[in-house]
Amino acid sequence: MSEKETLTSYVYKLVASLYEAGARDVVVSPGSRSTPLAYAFASSKEFNLYRQVDERSAAFLALGIAKASVRPVVLVCTSGTAAANYFPAIVEASYARVPLIILTADRPHELREVGAPQAIDQVNLYGKQVKWSVDFPLPDTSTGTMSFIERHIVRAMSIATTAPAGPVQINVPFREPLLINFQETLPVGTFVESYGAELRPSKKAFNTLEAAINKAEKGLLIFGEMSPGADIEAVWDFIRKVKWPVLVESLSHLRSNIPEDCMDYIIDQYDAILKNEAFKNSMAPDTIIRFGAQLVSKPLSLFLTLVKPDTFIVIDEDPMFRDSLAIATHHIHAGVSDWLEDVTVESIIDTIYRSKWIAANDIATKHIKQYLVEQSDEGAMAATLFTNLPEASDLFASSSMPIRDVDTFFNKTVKDVKVFANRGANGIDGVVSTAFGMQLARQRETYLLIGDLAFLHDVNGLITTRYQACNMTIVVMNNDGGGIFSYLAQATEEAHYEELFGTPSGLNFKEIAVMYGAEYQAVETKEAFVEVLQTPKQKPLRLIEVFTNRQVNVETHRKLWGAIGEELDAKWQA
Repeated sequence: MSEKETLTSYVYKLVASLYEAGARDVVVSPGSRSTPLAYAFASSKEFNLYRQVDERSAAFLALGIAKASVRPVVLVCTSGTAAANYFPAIVEASYARVPLIILTADRPHELREVGAPQAIDQVNLYGKQVKWSVDFPLPDTSTGTMSFIERHIVRAMSIATTAPAGPVQINVPFREPLLINFQETLPVGTFVESYGAELRPSKKAFNTLEAAINKAEKGLLIFGEMSPGADIEAVWDFIRKVKWPVLVESLSHLRSNIPEDCMDYIIDQYDAILKNEAFKNSMAPDTIIRFGAQLVSKPLSLFLTLVKPDTFIVIDEDPMFRDSLAIATHHIHAGVSDWLEDVTVESIIDTIYRSKWIAANDIATKHIKQYLVEQSDEGAMAATLFTNLPEASDLFASSSMPIRDVDTFFNKTVKDVKVFANRGANGIDGVVSTAFGMQLARQRETYLLIGDLAFLHDVNGLITTRYQACNMTIVVMNNDGGGIFSYLAQATEEAHYEELFGTPSGLNFKEIAVMYGAEYQAVETKEAFVEVLQTPKQKPLRLIEVFTNRQVNVETHRKLWGAIGEELDAKWQA
């Protein structure tokens, strides 16, 4: 067998094994050393192939596809720093529990650590940020090598998808020459199937949960971002049975598409009402059950630390359950699935306690609606976007101010609008690319809400539109700098604040839109923004630049919180 035939058999066995193990989506960044893999994937009709020449953006694109499709996405890059550019997205995937299969092409062993060009130490390159890493053998004619490839691919896919999901690295060395013979069909493997386990609570854990629910008088349910495979219908049935107040983060997917009979239980303004001392000090729960990630709201964290309920149950699919406040009393190792339907509830909930949560939430909601009418700051502009999102659409929010505005101004609704964000590591890198990946996988009308600095950070993500047909409206809140820092302690120190934290660039993005052939609108008023949002876009990619003022934004937000607090004081101190 010639070297070319050996290489061909090797890479098609690898590709076929990925397909048989469940991979369907592949993101490729062109490069020389990865040529055999790129050719094999491109010539296999079984895969959805996506291209992005910037590796950092490519990895976030894959992250978005994986988040939306709820299945592992394969990443392919050449050797050297190309692989290192995947690192930020791999960190996000690790903490957000998103499955990725990273194929890093590498130099052969004799060219490692000897000064060969484009050769770095890629073995276990990502350290603890991946669930598993393996260095594959060089292509050869051994039957043992083929069996090794097939079964290690199965292992990689199983590890990536087993809760908690996450990324794995497969380092694949190649010698030159790098060309292969194209094949029309994939080889059939010898491994049949790997069966994963269903993660359900033990009998003891189940009984503990039931007992906690049925003895609680002042119970709270808290829902953070859950795994993409969470059974939302089972959650709604559970809420109907328990009838507790339910604090829902925007990423929980429980603020939208809400059944009418669950609407009253949903508390979406917890961040605003828990800023109020009178309300906070009178609403201590005796039992809390939290599903999904810990919510990022600081007022909620302070409240939980203050009240420290006797029973705080965290339901998390990871033995390393999330509890940064160190207040959990029980951990139930389980996913969010139909086992919730088996919970028998004989609740003795204090209905007055529940009514107080609902009343406070209504007060905050009233002020927020009034705020939308009266103000024109960045928060009001964000709220304008949310109220004008069409049915069956998706919103991707950047970290920093956009996701906080979502938490404040995206009110609970029966409308089918899903909210997504990168909140594993909470960074602003790769936001544009992740949003495109999500849109490509979900194929729904998609809106990206992002600040000017985050947009600049990943403007290369727009390259995706040159290789794939995308459908996206990008709303850039341009406050000429880092708006989030205006709310932090750094803002109280004037010396060096603007140069280190405000970081104004003086840029606008009209020419970026021209460069990528996007439709562009500049907006400075709510009325103009509404008109733009209600006008169907003329091109697949639309960029709306909304100009806002950082200082005004801080002042109006604080005025809003003050107004909510005053009415809560009047009600709870009476």
